[in-house]
Amino acid sequence: MKSLKLISSAIAMLICFVSMAQERTISGIISDENKQPIPGANIFNKTSKANAVTNFDGQYSIQAKTGDLLVFSIVGYKSQSQRVQNSNTINIKLLPENQTLNEIVVVGYGTSTSEYEDRSYAHAEKRREKKDAAQALKGKVAAVQVASNALYMPSPTAAIRGTAPISPNNEPMYIIDGVPAKANQMAKINPNDINNVSVLKDQAATSIYGSKASNGVVIISTKNEMYKNLSEKELDKKLNILPIPTEPTQEDYDAFVENAFESPKTAPLSTFSIDVDNASYTNIRRFLNNGQQVPKDAVRVEEMVNFFKYTYPQPKNEHPFSINTEVSDSPWNKNNKILKIGLQGKNIPTNDLPASNLVFLIDVSGSMGDMNKLPLLKQSMKILVNELRSKDKVSIVVYAGAAGMVLAPTSGDEKKTIIDALDKLESGGSTAGGAGIELAYKTATENFIKGGNNRVILATDGDFNVGSSSNLDMEKLIEEKRKTGVFLTCLGYGMGNYKDSKMEILADKGNGNYAYIDNIQEANRFLGKEFKGSMFAIAKDVKIQIEFNPKQVQAYRLIGYENRKLRPEDFKNDAIDAGELGSNHTVTALYEIIPAGVKSDYLAEQPDPLKYTKTETSSNNYSGELATIKFRYKKPDGDKSIEMVQVIENKAVALDKASDDMKFSSAVAWFGLKLRDSKLIADKSTEEIVKLAKQGNSNDGEGYKAEFIRLVETSKQYN
Repeated sequence: MKSLKLISSAIAMLICFVSMAQERTISGIISDENKQPIPGANIFNKTSKANAVTNFDGQYSIQAKTGDLLVFSIVGYKSQSQRVQNSNTINIKLLPENQTLNEIVVVGYGTSTSEYEDRSYAHAEKRREKKDAAQALKGKVAAVQVASNALYMPSPTAAIRGTAPISPNNEPMYIIDGVPAKANQMAKINPNDINNVSVLKDQAATSIYGSKASNGVVIISTKNEMYKNLSEKELDKKLNILPIPTEPTQEDYDAFVENAFESPKTAPLSTFSIDVDNASYTNIRRFLNNGQQVPKDAVRVEEMVNFFKYTYPQPKNEHPFSINTEVSDSPWNKNNKILKIGLQGKNIPTNDLPASNLVFLIDVSGSMGDMNKLPLLKQSMKILVNELRSKDKVSIVVYAGAAGMVLAPTSGDEKKTIIDALDKLESGGSTAGGAGIELAYKTATENFIKGGNNRVILATDGDFNVGSSSNLDMEKLIEEKRKTGVFLTCLGYGMGNYKDSKMEILADKGNGNYAYIDNIQEANRFLGKEFKGSMFAIAKDVKIQIEFNPKQVQAYRLIGYENRKLRPEDFKNDAIDAGELGSNHTVTALYEIIPAGVKSDYLAEQPDPLKYTKTETSSNNYSGELATIKFRYKKPDGDKSIEMVQVIENKAVALDKASDDMKFSSAVAWFGLKLRDSKLIADKSTEEIVKLAKQGNSNDGEGYKAEFIRLVETSKQYN
């Protein structure tokens, strides 16, 4: 009996030991003291040395065993440690880091105490701070978070909690000796010249400085008020700030001519491929945030419109997307109408998504050495790695002077192995992109998962060479590779020498989508929050063809999609490539219409009546129909297209009665046309664009629409 008890005890200990040694997935949410999620926070397993990063919603997952010690940290907050026990869920609330008050003292509305509570107004007095002015606030004032400029942004950025979600795009207002200033000017002030720093938020800010101070105000007073009454240019000169060039000379964008109005009598069919890319918008955002003029050819209006999500209903039939149309007034040409076409992709639950075979194709050439290129790229890829499951697999191929594999196909649950391989990457060498593409596709096809998500993810600044004639050779190569059934995602990084034209060709010609990653928040959005829509296609080669009723429509034009237009005969040709739609993704297209009988300066000269060919006129004028719209798509692993048809009624609502989606998408298109200096819009008022965008601003939990409104408001000084 005694020996039996010993055996039982040994077995119990063994089971306990195995249980403790078994690695499992620990997940949770990291939030701040206001219960707001914290994106970009680090989770480090001190026992196994594994690490992870939270996504846009503050969510994370990491491999750990019972007894492992996890450390949760991010700049500006106190780190926390927690040991893994029985639960697979660990939620953490991080508190502001305000322990170093021996250098900056925070006081309340007038009386200084030893208790520093959360107040609307804070005053910070400088004490021998040796860092620059921006970093002098970092971790010292509980209401302020400062993001380092080393990795993601051209200048330090600050956000004041309690005003808006903390983001580099929610910059507070800066006042230096009574003069409104920019972040880069504030950062250049010598800390030894600062007398005191004050932080205002909520009503304390807006009551003094108005709506421009809605994100808070940082007030800096210098000794002897050395910057008082200076103009912006004088302030730049005194701070030795060199002017930013109005347009980068080494960045490359394909030139194109915007779509003109066409008559349904001479051009009865309008045909185009859908476009789910949104790289143009994030690139434009980068220019405006940097105080630079936006290059005209960097503006692709459809990519701006499609950056934002709209509230279209889920499909209710066998097709993978729903079709939604709306007609209202044109905000920029008062006698015209706007037709909005919206597609909503079916939302596939994460557990039901097919297994992924991903090949990271990473540019490690010398041009990727900047901090906002390869270092940001590696952090971005870690966000994607956090989304992977055990049934997924990842390979890593790099290219510089030559191409090589640095990680053979590895299971998605071996996150530490994948992240370690990413961390070891360094830049250097030339840009032989063709060899990298060849190896990446070879790896993807050798590990092809039938019925799975097979995809190459190319991350680069686009500054690479393929063959002797570059873009033409690259186009031929990528068109050949798309026949393998492997999809393509292009991630663009960097500035100054960015090659947007090459990235767009790759995405357009290779069953691909394309995003420009300007900061870690965008990486969290595209690779984390919108992982399913970005990485899992539910329909491919999606084409749209619309026939307008000439009895109702005098002329029409497709807004944007210049590089996605197809010939009418391409619509039924299954050999012609078109765009892909991802899980839960939305696609929006806008047409501007000149109704029948309306006089317009934009109407083209009509040709004389034909002698030998006459257009047949139907006795039925279809008075109740504005247009008929057709869609064709293929299943992700299919070769034959499926057609859908829908009639658009000749019914329009006034713009003030239109949906929020119509108002906001029209405002975004309007701003894009203004940036392109379109000759086809009569009203270019920035104030009216902002007004319309505000009217349509709803369902904006992430704050992207509010950010757009701010960009438009601040764009006047650059354009």
